[in-house]
Amino acid sequence: MALNLKTLATRSMSAAVFVVLLIGCVYWNYISFSVFFFAVSMIGLSEFYNIAEKLNSKPYRILGLIFGAALYLVSLNINLLLALNLKSFPDNVLIRVIPVIVLAFFTLLAVPVFKKNDFSIRDVSFTMFGILYAVVPFITLNLLVSDNGYNPKLILGIIFLIWSSDTFAYLGGSIFGKNKMIERISPGKTWEGTIIGVIITFGVSFFIKEFFIGDEGFFWPMLGLLVPVLATIGDLVESMIKRQAGVKDSGKIMPGHGGVLDRFDSLIFVAPLIYVAVTLIGICKDLLQ
Repeated sequence: MALNLKTLATRSMSAAVFVVLLIGCVYWNYISFSVFFFAVSMIGLSEFYNIAEKLNSKPYRILGLIFGAALYLVSLNINLLLALNLKSFPDNVLIRVIPVIVLAFFTLLAVPVFKKNDFSIRDVSFTMFGILYAVVPFITLNLLVSDNGYNPKLILGIIFLIWSSDTFAYLGGSIFGKNKMIERISPGKTWEGTIIGVIITFGVSFFIKEFFIGDEGFFWPMLGLLVPVLATIGDLVESMIKRQAGVKDSGKIMPGHGGVLDRFDSLIFVAPLIYVAVTLIGICKDLLQ
């Protein structure tokens, strides 16, 4: 695949604005971080419902957006939103999230009863899956940083690894790519580009560990290998969804990058699995103490 300089220039200019906004919101404080990813999750959910309609479904858009917004909002750390580092308010996320999940599930199941639609179960499924795909990952991203005070470096470090993987996989594939990875899903993705992205991102993880995070141990080198693999799978999953729907981009919010789901497809897959990994590591440490 030849390197398209015009496409690269468009992507770079669009990405520059995006990078400033993203880094600024993440680094500023927990409130700006929460607002930014709330907007991302709601726009992403709306984009998913647009794609679902291309798959001959009619998801319950308004209900989905309401329940998606409610889930995100109840998952926020109340103390950090109030700029308090004190446990002044009970902040058990499960106590707040579970009632919303139960209400959303049974409401969405009940609505089709009153609709004259032979494919109501499919519509319900797409409505629920949209929340799971476009909202829940950003809830786990929030949980990663809200348990022990807000530390933007954790999120920025993960984002830098994703950007490293995406950028060098794209450049490596454009210059050296010959062997298609999964052509039926993503014709432009090559094994050469993916391997280059993984290798360079692994190296970048040591730079982040030493000079940005100042952390000891193997946590960041582990992410240096884990993130590019998960990011690649996330990209392929979104490509598969779009290909089945017959659309090129999930939206048009970013010239050269498409929509929110196009820009955050990697993070959508990375965030939940890193949250699970971090949780398991914490459980193991507690058991060993």
